Amino acid sequence: MAAHRKTLVIFGAGGDLSTRLLLPGLGQLLAADRDIELELIGASNIELSPDAWQEMLRTAFAKGGADPDAAESVIARSRYFVADATDADDLRRILGECATSPALYFALPPAVTEASCRALDTIELPEGTSLALEKPFGTDLDGAVALNRLVSRLVPESRIHRVDHFLGKSTVLNLLGLRFANRIFEQNWNADNVEKIEINYDEKLGLESRAGYYDKAGALVDMIQSHLLLVLALATMEPPSTLDSDDLRGAMAQALRATRLWPGEPQLVARRARYTAGTIDGRDLPAYADENGVDPALGTETLAEITLAVDNWRWAGVPFVLRSGKALDDTRKDIVVTFKPVPHLPIGLSGPTAPTRLHIALDPNGMKLDINVNGEGDPFTLETVSLEADLGAGQLDAYGEVLAGILTSDPSISVRADVAEECWRILTPILEAWKSGAVPLDEYPAGSAGPAGWR
Repeated sequence: MAAHRKTLVIFGAGGDLSTRLLLPGLGQLLAADRDIELELIGASNIELSPDAWQEMLRTAFAKGGADPDAAESVIARSRYFVADATDADDLRRILGECATSPALYFALPPAVTEASCRALDTIELPEGTSLALEKPFGTDLDGAVALNRLVSRLVPESRIHRVDHFLGKSTVLNLLGLRFANRIFEQNWNADNVEKIEINYDEKLGLESRAGYYDKAGALVDMIQSHLLLVLALATMEPPSTLDSDDLRGAMAQALRATRLWPGEPQLVARRARYTAGTIDGRDLPAYADENGVDPALGTETLAEITLAVDNWRWAGVPFVLRSGKALDDTRKDIVVTFKPVPHLPIGLSGPTAPTRLHIALDPNGMKLDINVNGEGDPFTLETVSLEADLGAGQLDAYGEVLAGILTSDPSISVRADVAEECWRILTPILEAWKSGAVPLDEYPAGSAGPAGWR
């Protein structure tokens, strides 16, 4: 098979996303020997000498475990330009430097990415150009629709990679194998057998100097609107006939089209809170409202929990609880499937019984199944035991997988236009309720499990 020949242009190449995640992910990809012939161009408004640029690449590739010879070959051919990604002349100059079909990766804030796409709309793009845009895709449903219209004028949908790195996580992708390669799960993966499904992403970390972005997004948009809704789509979709991008992404879109806010009062099915001062692992955290760069008047939440319904034959009546928060007492990143109790427990069996639960850890990789069995001693007394398994890490981390899809022109784990819009559509009633003040902004001390009234 012929090697994939591609020019990767990273706008924002000197920034945090590029140096901390993208370039190490590229190093992993080089180590994996995926038969990719790569020309790398970095562009940013940061002044960097050729030596400094090459040293940055060397450090990042080494972090990703790249073979030194393969890394040096890419480094030697790479170039760096000081450029404004929103200036049409600068964009034309950089595109003129591309020897092969360019993949343009916007490692930039969303507003800058959109401005850059508007500038690209005024110039001619090389044949085969593809685009990679980081989430969030727009700031609301109307914004997502407008952005999709803009980028669809630039290149075909098959060459638009809306990046949500959660889709590159090995455990998230393991949902496909777990569900569709095991009859024991898929045959019971429905409303007849499932009581509820929870998707959690709680962290001990606080704001960590991200006020510039986070204070305008909050937990709902930062985590649930993109990451957790995509996990929900994989957990609830119908079995696709293949894992080709059209089949896989079509099944995800179908699941999300059936998803809406659980019926009830907004304050009961969409709760929000933010942390006050507290202590986590011996470290004092200020209240979120007192963090550097935060505007308390925005009322940004650091903990969000919503309950959704997937209104179709498979899932009617099953609540899906999505939760994400910062500065909590414990780290919890998992999917929990709680199965319904048996319709009848034979008289004579006794002892405490817990629901059968399947825990799928999102980070680190792992799986645990809680079941009731006969305990020691009296054979008619039940106890709950856990069957555990480690889920092996993938060859590439999330950004390695993202880049592999971009550089081989495979959009399977990128977010399709309609999926991006459906994610905003699902959350629009919540955003409107929060904006109107219909849902109170509760508080919880940093280092606690959340607001006391939530339990």
